[in-house]
Amino acid sequence: MGSKKKSNTLKLHKFYKSFSVVGSVVLLSLWILSFFAKISLSSINVEVERLSKNVKKQEKVNQSLVMKINELTSLENIQEVANQEGLAYNNSNIVIVSEQ
Repeated sequence: MGSKKKSNTLKLHKFYKSFSVVGSVVLLSLWILSFFAKISLSSINVEVERLSKNVKKQEKVNQSLVMKINELTSLENIQEVANQEGLAYNNSNIVIVSEQ
């Protein structure tokens, strides 16, 4: 009976030892996975910031282009270009069509 109790204790001791090893390996793996996830997240954040700066820069360019278009399409500018090209603005040629 004594050897059976000793055998059970030995099996229990081996179980706890293997459980401790497996638990340690799992914890180490989780720590390494967390480390690489943080590195990946950091690089993604850097990329997001870079793209955000590019978007803001492009928005400024777009706004500048809209202002330039508005300037070029102003009535005064159109009349100036027409006069330079020998064209004239004639109100009598404008016909208003209305539905009845």
